[in-house]
Order: sequence, then structure tokens, then C-alpha cells
Amino acid sequence: MSPVGFRTRLFLILTLFATLPSLLLTLVWAGTFAKALPLISGSSAWERAAATGGRAIAAAQQAPLSPSDRAALRAHEIELQESLTQARRFGFIAQRAVPIIAVVAVLALGILVVVSSRVAGHLSRQLSRPIDELVGWTDRLGRGQELPEGPPRKGAPEFAVLRSRMRSVARELRDARAREIEAERLRAFRESARQVAHELKNPLTPIRFAVARLRREAPPSLADAVEVLDAESQRLEEMARSFAQFGRLPEGPAADIDVAELVRYTTRASVPPDVEAQVRIEGDVPMIRGHHDALARALSNVLLNAVDACRTGRDSGASRPARIGVTVARERNNGDDGIIIVVRDSGCGIPPDKLARIWEPYVTHKPGGTGLGLAIARQAILAHNGTVHATSVVGDGTEIRFTLPTSGIDATEAVSADSR
Repeated sequence: MSPVGFRTRLFLILTLFATLPSLLLTLVWAGTFAKALPLISGSSAWERAAATGGRAIAAAQQAPLSPSDRAALRAHEIELQESLTQARRFGFIAQRAVPIIAVVAVLALGILVVVSSRVAGHLSRQLSRPIDELVGWTDRLGRGQELPEGPPRKGAPEFAVLRSRMRSVARELRDARAREIEAERLRAFRESARQVAHELKNPLTPIRFAVARLRREAPPSLADAVEVLDAESQRLEEMARSFAQFGRLPEGPAADIDVAELVRYTTRASVPPDVEAQVRIEGDVPMIRGHHDALARALSNVLLNAVDACRTGRDSGASRPARIGVTVARERNNGDDGIIIVVRDSGCGIPPDKLARIWEPYVTHKPGGTGLGLAIARQAILAHNGTVHATSVVGDGTEIRFTLPTSGIDATEAVSADSR
């Protein structure tokens, strides 16, 4: 036997709550009325009073009376007869009024039942529909499914507030799941990067020693082969260094960093002379708490990518000069003080289908690249509780934005959290 639904239970409870007290009151009222009316009429009492009064009047008439006494006695007899007649009439009406009152009471009770059932049905719909909807939403939340959009069901205004709060909870859960998945994914990537770096470094040391010995002792006929070995071993060494950098979060104690000076120095060190670089510091840029080397490496990776993009655009015949602009400014995000670093290049741009994946590790479109430069940059910014964002137009260049809170983060905490 299937259980009774919530709406049906609510309808029955509301209907019984309205009709049962009314039925009880109607029965008590009708019974009381039926018992009280005969008592109120007093017809039997008037009958006894008329009989005794008649005998008293008959006895009084046999005595010698004056005309005035006989007139008074006659007036009393007439008044007694009229009172008896009124009592009989009232008793007659009272006897026939009880069924009429009972019928009226039943009709009133029937109208009350109809009205109460309508009201109970309306209230049950107003309560059960939103509740059923919200129960379904909790089931979807438990399964990790999206909440339906569509127009909300009718109900009290409080349900609209509850729906809004549940949608907020659903968004927070979705974001939390996405962050957890992303964190787990990055942990897997970092672990594989550490293993690859370890496997590359072990044979690289003897290879580099062997190349150095060949450079000293090999005959001139092998010079080209030695140069190839030297260049490729250096490339492998750079690759191992990139894997090692991506395989760990910033380490050591945090310190106050002059971001303006960091940007100036990193731009001078990373951008070659054949590419024009402009650094603009807007206003009073605050110090941030963080790790200098990690942030400098992140900015350097972005600048090196911008240099490659500018050179690619120039090699493809673009008439615009190779130019990189770096802007640093104060910015408030959600009421917190922070800074923003914007790197804009005049390169070839990135197609929209590739732009969404530029932050992913091992994704690269450059020959010989590892796909870790921007992934390392993003990892460093996220470790400082910052955000990264990229916009690009093919043929018009790319813009990379870093936002960083002044509070930063202690990377040792990030390392301990990542190892759990």
C-alpha cells in the first residue's frame, strides 16, 4: 500500500481541523436549543396557572362583589386568558422551530465544509507544491545534478527566498566540486611532473659530463655532432627544470614584495632588445605578502610567451611593431585591497578554441615546448590566492591579467594542504 502523499495529508488535516470543531459546536448548539426552547416557552406552567386562576375567579364570583370589584375580576380573567393563549402560541412555534433550526444548522455546516475544503485545498497546494519542488531539489543536489531553471511554482514569498538560498548553495557546491576536481587534477599533474623531472635528471648529469669531455677531446670531424648533443642535452635540462618547477608549490617563508620593482626587473631580464617593452605603474602600488621567486618566474613565463607571440606575428608579415606593455595598478576585489598585473602583447593572438586551454599543463602549440610555462604561472598565482585571466583576438594580440591580494598566502600552508 503506497503511503499517503504530503499534499493529501495536509488537505485532510486542514479540513478536519476546520470541520470537526464546527460539527461538534453545531450538535451541541442544536441539542441545547431543542432542550431549552420548551423550557423557555413555559406553556405547562401557564396551563396550571390558568386552571388555578379559573377556579379562584369562579369562587370569587359567587361572593357578593361591588361592580368595580367585578370589573377588576373580569379584567384579570381576560388577561389570564390572553397570557395562556400567548404561551400556547410560543410553545407551538417552539415545537416546530427545532427541526427548522436543525436543518439550518446542517446547511450551515455543509457550507462550512465546502468552504473549508476549498481553503484547505488552496493552502495544501500553496504549501505542498513548493515543498515537493524543494525536496526534489535536495535530491538533485545530493546527486550533484544541476537545479532546473524554469519558472518557480506558486507559493508563499518565503519559498522564493528558500529557492534563492538553495540556488546559492548549489552554486557554491558546484564551485567547490570544481575546485576539488581541479586541485586533484593538479596534484596528479604535479606528481607526474616530479617523477618525470627525477627520471630526466638522473641520466642528464653523466650526459652533460660526457658532452663536455667530447667537446675537449673529440676530433674536429665530430664537432657538429658534439654541438647537437650539447644543444639537445641543454634542452632536456631545461625541460627537467620546468617539470621540477611545476612539480612543487612555492616553498619557504613568505615576505613583503615590492611588486612594482619586481615587474620592472623581470621585464628587463625577460624581454630581449628587439622587442619594445613598456612598464607603467599606476598610482601607489602596495606591497604584497608572498614569494618573490615564484611570482617573478610566473611573470617571466608570461613575458617569454608574449615575446614568442610578437616574433611569430612579425615573422608572419604583420606590419605592427613587436611591442609588450606591462601595467601594474592597485585594485580592490570584493572589498579587499590588492593589485593587478596586465601583460599585453601585439602578437598574432590565440584562437578562441585554444584560449581556454592555455593554462593547462602539457598543452603547447610551440615546437619543442613543454606546455608548462603558463601552468607554472597559474599555479604560482593561485598559491597566492590570486586569479588569472586571458583575453585574445587573432591578429590583435593577447592580454594576460594577474590579480593578487595584498595578504597573499604562506606557501608552506599550500604545500601541506597539497600533500594531504
